[in-house]
Amino acid sequence: MKILIIAPHMDDEVLGCGGTIARHIERGDEVHVCFIANRVYNHKYDLESNKKEMECALKAREILGYREAYFLNLHDERLDTCIQDIIIPLEKCIKSVDPEIVFINHWGDNHQDHKAVFQAAMVALRPFASQNVKKIICYEVPSSTDQSPPLQAFAFLPNFYVNITSFLEKKLKALACYETESRNFPHPRSLLGVKIHAQKRGLEIGFEAAEAFFILREKLY
Repeated sequence: MKILIIAPHMDDEVLGCGGTIARHIERGDEVHVCFIANRVYNHKYDLESNKKEMECALKAREILGYREAYFLNLHDERLDTCIQDIIIPLEKCIKSVDPEIVFINHWGDNHQDHKAVFQAAMVALRPFASQNVKKIICYEVPSSTDQSPPLQAFAFLPNFYVNITSFLEKKLKALACYETESRNFPHPRSLLGVKIHAQKRGLEIGFEAAEAFFILREKLY
């Protein structure tokens, strides 16, 4: 089975799906990750900093074991101004990977880049343009999904859980590769915060640790 993870930023793939990626790899599935944005610091693009961030992403890839990382290298913090610029290269990536399952960030994320990526993905994944995609699944990103306004339109309401008890340490090890994105507890993106969140999701479904998702679209043949 081929799986594509669409990540607005480098580290979102680990935060939202790290344990699930590792689980799919153990099962023998083929997983790819498409990173949409580069990294800017203090609202300025820095070639050297972005290079280091890409190196972090590749280190995390080695730990999780997925097949290929694609970097679209679009401008961080400006994706909402150029949604059309996301659609075309994303369509090419989807066509190249030809996945059966696609994971994307949740539409309610409190981040303008995340909202733009979701909108672009919905165009790129429209049914007649992505015939082989059987399932589209939304993942949550700590410090983004959980920071949305308390309104129904933005609510992340999981209806699908993955047991990552055996893969939680690998998820945390991959996350630790992103040193520049690390935060101290009680920030939700801290290593301890991510561990506690996975345990909380596990409690909701009867596992020691889990990742939660929302199945957005599914079709059976």
